[in-house]
Amino acid sequence: MRIRSGPRLTESVDGYIHSVETLGTVDGPGVRFVVFTQGCPHRCLYCHNPDSWRLKQGKLVASADLLDQIENASTFLKRARGGVTISGGEPLVQPKFIASILRGCKEMGLHTALDTTGYLGSKLSDEVIADIDLVLLDIKSYDPETYRCVCGTDIQPTLDFARRLEQLGRPMWIRFVLVPGLTDARDNVAGLAEFAASLKNVERVEVLPFHKMGEFKWQELRLSYKLADTQPPSPEALAEVKQAFSSRGLTVV
Repeated sequence: MRIRSGPRLTESVDGYIHSVETLGTVDGPGVRFVVFTQGCPHRCLYCHNPDSWRLKQGKLVASADLLDQIENASTFLKRARGGVTISGGEPLVQPKFIASILRGCKEMGLHTALDTTGYLGSKLSDEVIADIDLVLLDIKSYDPETYRCVCGTDIQPTLDFARRLEQLGRPMWIRFVLVPGLTDARDNVAGLAEFAASLKNVERVEVLPFHKMGEFKWQELRLSYKLADTQPPSPEALAEVKQAFSSRGLTVV
């Protein structure tokens, strides 16, 4: 067992998590310790973790216990040029819980990232945002009607949060899932590309092809999966959408 060098300054807060991943490589730079929180106000049609929607169906943990796990991995995470990512679910359902984790990570000198839709961004103070080194902002669509169809919520809070992050100078990666017949309309893609290009803090855009790896969870939960007949986008369609972003001067992966 590792002996801690001194008292932790941040207050421990209880919260609900879905799971953790100790060697994540797709949720921010380097190797990440990823905390997947429980609870989400969205009902995205392609969600691959519908079992994370309801808050109290997760595992109740203390942020201090999570920070102990993170501290045990901190030396490796720093050497791997990684850090800690808080994802979901939607992390901002539990703002005090994630604030405690972020503050503890900064006390350890770790890079922090938040994977969020930004829908509940108003719950975060500027002081908490200052503890976030990178925001992975999931923008499901730019067209409001399409966004509501995909997520069941409004797009405007997400756009407002993006602008706030720009004003605060916090680095951002934008994530967009390309779903054939749903989010791939040219006007929708062009609108999002224009919006992303208007932000001074966007470091890259990740265009993610739709997949159905979470469909089995919908079946286990006896939920209707409306995209059962939808296929992943073709390489040509994916390339065209990436070009829509890169042509506006954005770095695209």
